[in-house]
Amino acid sequence: QVQLVESGGGLVQAGGSLRLSCKASTRAFEYYAVAWFRQTPGKERQFVATISWGDVRIQYADSVKGRFTVSKDSAKKMVYLQMDRLKPEDTAIYYCAAGLRGSGSEFDSDYEYWGQGTQVTVSS
Repeated sequence: QVQLVESGGGLVQAGGSLRLSCKASTRAFEYYAVAWFRQTPGKERQFVATISWGDVRIQYADSVKGRFTVSKDSAKKMVYLQMDRLKPEDTAIYYCAAGLRGSGSEFDSDYEYWGQGTQVTVSS
């Protein structure tokens, strides 16, 4: 069983930056693919970014490419999402997810473990 705890959300003005963190409670975190998803009320969960297990593959949603950066520190069991040039449409609850030996998928069904989420609000 893997527990994931997100932090770092908050309120920021458009154009600003936030850094989300996700702490995992598992050994051998390097064997897990990790991802960030986001969700707004009434909408389906949306893929944001992912790193495959072994850190071989990194992928971003087109809507955040060039503005967001995902990174992973397996030794510290941490995943980060650096979000720059934020836009009001980035407002959502952001979730960290992990999947054992995952290839870095954009589909939420490929991840077994999920955090509780952290709210990000971008004001215009």
